[in-house]
Amino acid sequence: MTNRFDSDSIDWNKNNGLVPAIVQDARSLRVLMLGYANQESLQQTLSTGLVTFFSRSKQRLWQKGETSGNVLRLCDIKLDCDKDTLLILAEPQGPTCHLGTESCFGDDKNADLSVLADLAATIHQRRLMPKPDSYTAQLIAGGLTRIAQKVGEEGVETALAAATKSPDLASEAADLLYHLLVLLEASELDFTEVLQVLLGRSQAKSA
Repeated sequence: MTNRFDSDSIDWNKNNGLVPAIVQDARSLRVLMLGYANQESLQQTLSTGLVTFFSRSKQRLWQKGETSGNVLRLCDIKLDCDKDTLLILAEPQGPTCHLGTESCFGDDKNADLSVLADLAATIHQRRLMPKPDSYTAQLIAGGLTRIAQKVGEEGVETALAAATKSPDLASEAADLLYHLLVLLEASELDFTEVLQVLLGRSQAKSA
């Protein structure tokens, strides 16, 4: 969680002491909601680590999830170039929207890269809180050697599917990605660290 954010750099004068605060899931980067913050709510967010807004309808501070328990745990805050809008990265503890959806903009049914982030988060939870009927938990309990073997097996099956132009290529590739994420989790290597390596390589090539 960030505790070095400089709130003095915010232009609080443009909107009568309020600034829009866009909340994104820190893992998937899915946009979760839009709220408004004033100086007091921002300081409470920074001090408690739980995202807090100023409610324009209730005219008071409002901690997200104060009734439902579906809080937003602060990870980072960014300020836009005009210094009048916040981007809050948070880890949602349950659905963000009061309607029960992950986002206040509805649940996106289209497949995108956020699926990988969601899967990585689920695998992480299975390691921390294993369920007896969970294949993921059983796989992690089997140890790194067994998981590594599965990654190798799935890699071979994916390569064979591609070489034979099998219609099962997408399914085999999905199995490979899943087992690779399990291997990373069992190795206590966050998926985002792999993304950082890829980003570094991409930037090096474009330099």
